[in-house]
Amino acid sequence: MQVRLLSPLVLLCVLAVAGAARAQEPAKPPSQCQMIAQALPEAVFASVRSTGDVQNDGTVEITYIGHSTFFIETAGGVKIATDYNGWYQTPSLPTVVTMNRAHSSHYTLMPDPGIAHVLHGWRDDGGPANHDLVVGDVYIRNVPTDIRGWGGAMQENGNSIFIFEVAGLCIGHLGHLHHELTGKQYAEIGRLDVLMVPVDGGLTMGAESMSRVVERLRSALILPMHRRGPPIAQFLSMFDEDFDVSIADTASVAVSTRSLPRRPTILVLKGV
Repeated sequence: MQVRLLSPLVLLCVLAVAGAARAQEPAKPPSQCQMIAQALPEAVFASVRSTGDVQNDGTVEITYIGHSTFFIETAGGVKIATDYNGWYQTPSLPTVVTMNRAHSSHYTLMPDPGIAHVLHGWRDDGGPANHDLVVGDVYIRNVPTDIRGWGGAMQENGNSIFIFEVAGLCIGHLGHLHHELTGKQYAEIGRLDVLMVPVDGGLTMGAESMSRVVERLRSALILPMHRRGPPIAQFLSMFDEDFDVSIADTASVAVSTRSLPRRPTILVLKGV
């Protein structure tokens, strides 16, 4: 077989075209939550509070809807529903919905056609979902994790931890997390100021295992969700005096970089 080599001029043209094509590809948005996480995978990240940066001046409203669905409203008007299944009524039509595959209570294959962005935390071919999306004032990304199948065996990439970066805040939703995270996954997550964590005591992970994840992430504000069966006190008992606990009489909380608690606080919203 005869191999023909490209002339230097043709090769330069090919490289130039390839370079131009790469230049036209949208750049992946920088993550403020990951800034040094990948370089320091064993670090524990403290939450960051603004001291006057205009871009951190917004307030995010978070409302617990039910099960593992929260409704997040940003100052820029973006509305997000997490683990959206279509059963729970949100205050208004979401702009973005995220879903996970573990059970039908965490996704729907027939979302309202008016929802602009439907983000699956899995891929049908079994590969890892990969979302890097800017919607209004929010940057949305995900970190894939595995799930436990009905037979008990682990299935790769069936869940995603969705992370919402907005108004200087890093907000993370663990989805239907079935295993403790690896150092690589902690690095991919980075800093989380607000953490939405399942507290069912075993359907996802046992309270002790889940508490280790919470302690490692050490978020300023921890919002329990997905409580089935065991009392919330079982989960709360896993934490020492380094964590404060607050029981809210409403289902909503307004969060900004200035309002984040100075000590890690577990806030149990009404309905949990």
